[in-house]
Amino acid sequence: MSKQAVVFRILPVFFVSAVVMRAAEPVAAPVAVPKPGAAVPAGAAAPAGAEAAAGSATAAPLKEMTVTATRSPLAASAAPYTVRELGAETLAERLVRTTPEALRELPGVSVQKTANGQGSPFIRGLTGFRNLALIDGIRYNNSTFRDGPNQYWALIDPFALDRIELVPGQGSVLYGSDSMGGTLNVLTKGSGFRDEEAGKLFVHGSSLYRWASAERSHTGRVEINTGRGGDWGLHIGATVRDFGDVQAASIGRQPKTGYGEWAYDVRFDAALTDQWTFTAAHQQARQNDVWRTHSTVYGIPWAGSTIGSDLRRSFDQERTLTYARVSGETPGGLVDSTAFTVSWQTNDELQDRVRSSGQRDLGEVNLETLGFDLQMGKKTPFGTLTWGADYYRDSVDSSTTNRPAGGPTVRAIQGPVGDDSTYGLFGIYLQDQIDVADRLHVYVGTRYTRADADVGRYQDPVTKQASSFSDDWDQWVASGRFVFDLDEKDRFAVIGGVSQGFRAPNISDLSRLDIARSGELELPSTDLSPERSLNFEIGARATTERVTASLTYFHNVLDDFIVRKPTGNTVDGSVAVSKANGGNGYVQGVEFAANVSLTDNWSVFGQLTWMEGELDQYPTSASVLATEPLSRVVPLMGRAGVRWQSDNGKLWSELVCLAASAGDRLSTGDKADTQRIPVGGTPGWTLLLLRGGWQVTENVSLTASLENLLDEDYRAHGSGSNEPGFGGTAALTVRF
Repeated sequence: MSKQAVVFRILPVFFVSAVVMRAAEPVAAPVAVPKPGAAVPAGAAAPAGAEAAAGSATAAPLKEMTVTATRSPLAASAAPYTVRELGAETLAERLVRTTPEALRELPGVSVQKTANGQGSPFIRGLTGFRNLALIDGIRYNNSTFRDGPNQYWALIDPFALDRIELVPGQGSVLYGSDSMGGTLNVLTKGSGFRDEEAGKLFVHGSSLYRWASAERSHTGRVEINTGRGGDWGLHIGATVRDFGDVQAASIGRQPKTGYGEWAYDVRFDAALTDQWTFTAAHQQARQNDVWRTHSTVYGIPWAGSTIGSDLRRSFDQERTLTYARVSGETPGGLVDSTAFTVSWQTNDELQDRVRSSGQRDLGEVNLETLGFDLQMGKKTPFGTLTWGADYYRDSVDSSTTNRPAGGPTVRAIQGPVGDDSTYGLFGIYLQDQIDVADRLHVYVGTRYTRADADVGRYQDPVTKQASSFSDDWDQWVASGRFVFDLDEKDRFAVIGGVSQGFRAPNISDLSRLDIARSGELELPSTDLSPERSLNFEIGARATTERVTASLTYFHNVLDDFIVRKPTGNTVDGSVAVSKANGGNGYVQGVEFAANVSLTDNWSVFGQLTWMEGELDQYPTSASVLATEPLSRVVPLMGRAGVRWQSDNGKLWSELVCLAASAGDRLSTGDKADTQRIPVGGTPGWTLLLLRGGWQVTENVSLTASLENLLDEDYRAHGSGSNEPGFGGTAALTVRF
């Protein structure tokens, strides 16, 4: 479809939408700005207001409190970084399907989906284990996370979230290894007991049903909060989901793209004193039978892509998180605020593969993670200090069994990663916020990290025999950032700075023996060093009564990047590749986002991101580096729309256009990944959607959307199947 044709198809829909919205009763009632609360740890939900400019189209900008950027509550408009935020209201309005997909409307983010039940955001050109995910401030990344787009973030239940905070381009100083592309902190729902009337028992909750036609999906969610105001509170929530096969536009129903999922979350909060809180929480989520159809005979070729020969390739996945936290304030004491968290996580993964020969391979990974996090803060004559220490230790069991057609079952030396392995990350950090002048605020910080890996049993790629391996790495990183307020009311500011990032080799880097890209088998690689980044960022932002806007340029220098290198050998019909520190590269880009309230009822919003990147890689088995495009970077992405809201806030509607240019700057590895990337690259696309909501009563609300109004065939760059064609999505929420 030509660009002119797209424009002419979009304009009438905008016109009709405007007429329909204008016919309804106008304007937004003013919303009270929440009073900022006391200091909270990075994992606690800070007082929430409206979304930041990049994340929402609400009519009036309000003060937003974020904790991820600095590990302490701070208005997003005052943070020394670009901050992207999504609150519970925005997540509900957008009828979010998965946590990775919740990020797709943020500047600089492209969400690749190897399978419909998976999702891996590319944040400023980096994805997978080069982005760090936190759940309530607790490290979610573990040492078995795979290279490239991986599936793990999709195990976070979006219906259990109170808000999402994304800080692109940094995070290693405050949160450690992996935070090279960005840091995502998902904050889950709590009991809200401190917001209730003191001493009064309370019980309330909600139920939700979500339906989508193009994916034939059904979602049910029930949650309840109870307790005594100011004393204690209990939150319980459960989600059950069933997804059918996705109906794309012209290619129709895509077999094996459906799956099942369930999750639940429990959280108990208690006031130890007026200033100290105890929190205990447990979360669990499971996905069943998630197929990667692109590598199987059930894939559907599109725009020149190919399909695989496997008869089956599916995943069952389950995760749990249990933690206890004590946090509070002691103003005037040795420290002003303290938070201590102990956590226990499990992550289980079962891959079921049936090859074209009939051989069945079952690969299993079972991981347990023990974590400790101590954070303290103190206001001193030298600035506001935040410091602490954290430690996470993974224990990994992994196995693979192979059963040839008609033959006996054979247990392999190792599983998808090395068996009987451990991995530890210890870090200490310090950050100082210095008010150099009334309008100049400087943030400086540093972190020391020690990583140690012990692979108990893996298959040596040379001898093919069982072997073991251990190594450790040390790393110092630092950052320096500033905020310069251009006016006394802090409405306009210039931000910038330099942040070092790093990622230590993990168990997956060192010992993976599993399928990689199309037709590739990744072998263990024990001679690896940490990869590092140096992120430069400069930007400007505005926050007024009618306008919120930001413009940012970033340049991230990549050093000793770990890349796949062909070995020149073939194993079981697959090209064998190993890992190596490839060399140097960069990714750079410009992000623009704005929201303008034209009246109390009408607002317009838009954003545009341009990116490019290059990296030294090994295109052949020869030990010769060549500079190639950074994998799966989408050069140009945009979002634009118009929103209307009624006077009483009970009705709203918005028309949104999302677009991405063609992903045609391909590395050698991208060109070989023909099951996910069509020959010549992924075509660009334009997605148009119309959504709205109605607060029927105080306790009942309806939300609905018409998706992909142009009924366009499309997929995010690097994905394994196409996205839904034209369809409807609706949700009913009942509160009690």
